[in-house]
Amino acid sequence: MTTDIAAHSSETSGAQQWEQAMTKLYTSFMDYGTEALKDFDDEAVHQARVSSRKLLTLLSVLDPGHSSGLYAMFKQAQKRLGKVRDADVLIQSFKERRKSAKLGGDKKAAQLLRAVIRHQKARRRQQRAKLADTLPALMNGVLQSKWDEFMKVRLPTLVADINVNITMRELEVAFEQQKQRCKEMFKQEPPGSRKALDELHKLRISAKRIRYTANAAAFALDQKFHANEAIYKEIQSELGDITDKRVWLDTMEDIGRKELDASRATWNTFMEGLQAELEDAVRRNTVVDVSDAP
Repeated sequence: MTTDIAAHSSETSGAQQWEQAMTKLYTSFMDYGTEALKDFDDEAVHQARVSSRKLLTLLSVLDPGHSSGLYAMFKQAQKRLGKVRDADVLIQSFKERRKSAKLGGDKKAAQLLRAVIRHQKARRRQQRAKLADTLPALMNGVLQSKWDEFMKVRLPTLVADINVNITMRELEVAFEQQKQRCKEMFKQEPPGSRKALDELHKLRISAKRIRYTANAAAFALDQKFHANEAIYKEIQSELGDITDKRVWLDTMEDIGRKELDASRATWNTFMEGLQAELEDAVRRNTVVDVSDAP
């Protein structure tokens, strides 16, 4: 009898913890989302995106079949917020590069980067317009009713059947398996190859899943997993440096030399420099051993 009461009390406490964590993230998403729509403040956009991503993380743990319909809605919001956030980060990175080029006396590179920034600002305006169309419809539509139904009806049952520690262990195994795939890939492919970079990108995504799960579900995790957020944040950051350089290259290639009105010599010098930076970042990374790479 006493054991049954204790078990029921533990389940209730667990459900309350999940409810508090989910409610906090939902409130953050709504508040920052509303603020982001006022003037597209970069920090508000960033925080709304982070909150939506953490909600997606917890929903994946609780409801992997996405039966509530909430996952698709937050995914759409996260995608639109992500497009604007990525544009903010990209523009800032190119501004920093332009400043460095100017300080170094490289006027041609600075001029090229000025054209890139102008081009990316135009794209960002398009992404902001799409966000302004999409986010209010999500936030003011059926989201609230679906959320209320999920929290009041579905959550208590889902929490009773979930063990996030098992989920975390599965994520760790998946990370190690992807890490091994990366090692094998680098035995065949040079550091700058698209195949190798694709595998590294998948590894970064795997690290991100662990980091966000460790953060958002910290209240439900065993002590042995509490260091995961810091560990995998560092891994994600290091691999993110590689991803950034690849994005810079891909962005430049997508725009094209003619669109930016750059001379062939200036373009080739700049692109070769970016490619060298990318390959150097891959070779210097401490997450995956690339010493056997061609």
